[in-house]
Amino acid sequence: MARQLNQMQDWARETRLTHARISVLAALMLLVMAGLLYRYFYLQIIQNETFRAQSDSNRIAVRAVAPTRGVIVDREGRLLAENLPSFTLALTPERISNLDETLVELTELLDLTEDDIALFSETRRRTRPLSPVPLKYRLSESERALLAVNKHRFEGVSTLTELTRNYPEGELLGHTIGYVGRIGKDDIAPADTEQYRGITHIGKVGLEAYYEPLLRGDLGVSQIETNARGVDLRVVDRIEPTPGAQLKLHLDTELQRVAAEAMGDMRGAVVAIDTLSGGVLAAFSNPGYDPNKFVNGISFGDYALLRDSRDAPLLNRVIQGQYPPASTVKPMLGLAGLTRGVIDIETLIADPGYYTLPGDDRRYRDWILRVRGTGHADFMNLRDSIAQSCDVYFYELANRLGIDTLSESLYEFGIGSRTGIDLPSEKRGILPSAEWKREAIGSSWYGGETLIVGIGQGYMLATPLQLAVATSAVAMRGTAYKPQLVASIAGEAVIPEPLLSVSAPTEYWDEVFAGMVDTVFAPRGTAAGMRRGLEYTVAGKTGTAQVVGIAQDATYDEESLSEYQRNHGWFTAFAPVEAPQIAIAVLTENGGGGSSAYPVARAMLDYWMMHHES
Repeated sequence: MARQLNQMQDWARETRLTHARISVLAALMLLVMAGLLYRYFYLQIIQNETFRAQSDSNRIAVRAVAPTRGVIVDREGRLLAENLPSFTLALTPERISNLDETLVELTELLDLTEDDIALFSETRRRTRPLSPVPLKYRLSESERALLAVNKHRFEGVSTLTELTRNYPEGELLGHTIGYVGRIGKDDIAPADTEQYRGITHIGKVGLEAYYEPLLRGDLGVSQIETNARGVDLRVVDRIEPTPGAQLKLHLDTELQRVAAEAMGDMRGAVVAIDTLSGGVLAAFSNPGYDPNKFVNGISFGDYALLRDSRDAPLLNRVIQGQYPPASTVKPMLGLAGLTRGVIDIETLIADPGYYTLPGDDRRYRDWILRVRGTGHADFMNLRDSIAQSCDVYFYELANRLGIDTLSESLYEFGIGSRTGIDLPSEKRGILPSAEWKREAIGSSWYGGETLIVGIGQGYMLATPLQLAVATSAVAMRGTAYKPQLVASIAGEAVIPEPLLSVSAPTEYWDEVFAGMVDTVFAPRGTAAGMRRGLEYTVAGKTGTAQVVGIAQDATYDEESLSEYQRNHGWFTAFAPVEAPQIAIAVLTENGGGGSSAYPVARAMLDYWMMHHES
């Protein structure tokens, strides 16, 4: 009985234990199920968007869509910078099993040059993985046909259709328009990297560089479904890019062409400005270069020829060339003498053909001395001194003004200051003063140096653009606007900005005008050679800038000097005198004198007055 009782008790304990185990197991199973359900909920509901995005990223590629670069047109709507369809041979190195072998085979097929391979290698270093790297641009029809026939041989090689920048006028406007080029490692700041995703080119010089943010436009985005091999299947979504803004210029292409034809092979620069707005009508620097060669990478040989040329074709002489302005500053100094009371309209100064300072026997010669052996006349007034470019008169005027007042007077006309034109890398020139010499050279100013500055020589340097602006200020009797190439941006006009303001009584301006008119129309005017057949009024001023010094007792003999040692020629002018429309500055490097410059101005003025006279 006791044994039976023990067995029943053992059975009861086992039963309870079993039930407890089953309960624990059930609880554990419930916990596991709850955990699984929670995990499922977490993954499917809470993390749905995250995993969906990850999934999509495996099959959807997000790519930047480059905007179309804004075009540039002249005042008449003529295209100066455009975008043309072009075919580019590109390689994706990560998809090519033997890159070196592929390059050799492509070289044999397409006659690739060493420059092509070098540029490819340089571009590859800056290109993201799995992105096509350009090898050859502007494929011809025959080259595209060869690639199509041999496509089966070249895995990872493709032909891309792109828009390529083109400059229809080439060298004619190279310095002004500038060019775009492949983006280099130093072309964009790290902060701007995202703005250039998918963009391969950037403005390097000229207007292309100055207005880069506006011409570039804004990126778009394209979502593309791909297969496991990365091959594009379809476009899932797309946000269109914003095209770059169109720039319309004040510039007249045909006037620019007239300037180029008139300059011929002469080195130099020509600037024409609309006196009523500051709009730049022409800006020609000679020699120039073809900007199209730079778009997709100029060859090392071609670049070396440009870089090493003594004629400096890469230098934009309009804004970067700095030359003694010579006698072109005489009208401004004459006005300064009148307004500061050191001379008046009737002032006469003796002219024996040379000038000496009190207590100094050094003779500062007039250019006329070597021509006539004497001065222009026994006595000279301001009007005749401007017309005949009498150095003696301006030696005396400079001495009376003193260097600091002289410097202040020319500063009012913008000499020694950047004009603020919408082009990068403008030079400011040099406007000397006693303080400038102490700081720049570390020595005192001498009286004889004042005389030399008084005829636009010595330390003073100016750009052709500065003299065009100064001439415009004279033409408008003391008012000039900031020179501006762009007239409108995306159809919105650019408002002219006042730059200079010079005050003087009307009779003083009249006297300066009379001297400049006589420069062209008086028999002894230094530009009298250009007056034949003129049917409109012109006010002008010639200038001859020395390149090498001439000894005290020596004479200038152009034939004995090398070409690069000969004098520079200047001519500044505005027309018509009664209602000025256009101001011009012409520089002929080593042209000998003003007689080499004024025919260029005459050709341009003839064209302008024929087509634009109101």
